[in-house]
Amino acid sequence: MASPRAAHGSAEAAPLASDATLATREPGVSGLPSFAAVYESYFDFVWCSARRLGVPDASIDDAVQEVFVIVHRRLSEFEARSSMKTWLFGIVRNVSREARRSIRRKSPHDARGALADPDLLTASPEEQPDRMAERSAENRILHDLLDRLDDDKREVFVLAELEQFTIPQIAEAVGCNVNTAYSRLRLARVTFAEAAARYRAREKETDR
Repeated sequence: MASPRAAHGSAEAAPLASDATLATREPGVSGLPSFAAVYESYFDFVWCSARRLGVPDASIDDAVQEVFVIVHRRLSEFEARSSMKTWLFGIVRNVSREARRSIRRKSPHDARGALADPDLLTASPEEQPDRMAERSAENRILHDLLDRLDDDKREVFVLAELEQFTIPQIAEAVGCNVNTAYSRLRLARVTFAEAAARYRAREKETDR
């Protein structure tokens, strides 16, 4: 299987299709969407989710490829009890955790690594370089702050704050009950806010 990033082609993202729309595209087994339709519609979601869950740049293509290998193998098992995004995030979550564990075992000091900017995948060709640089800096700060969260908190924070999942959707995606999802999100927001405050304080000291 070729690198998903290379196979994806254009860096400009297409809007995500709804599950209802996907179901009308080249249906596969038992009316399921085809693997090609899922790949085309959800590549950017999978790539950005893996990045936001801490997979470093050096491992991102392999992680995304692994996600879609699993999707290809298990698509016939998808029963539409949840949304396609929820189902995919569960796979991304497991692959991302294993990717980070593998990196920590091999090179603990490189566990975070250099992080690519997922928004650059979706940047318009007409966007000014200074704005692209600004967005890149903003995203690097975001990912640095996300690194302050443990896996459980990071996952619910990404889904709630960046993907706008509801709490029931989050609970299903990460495999916990609703009360646990609420608790993790509350703690994640506190931890993130504290990390952001420390970052702003350092910036003020630097500017003096």
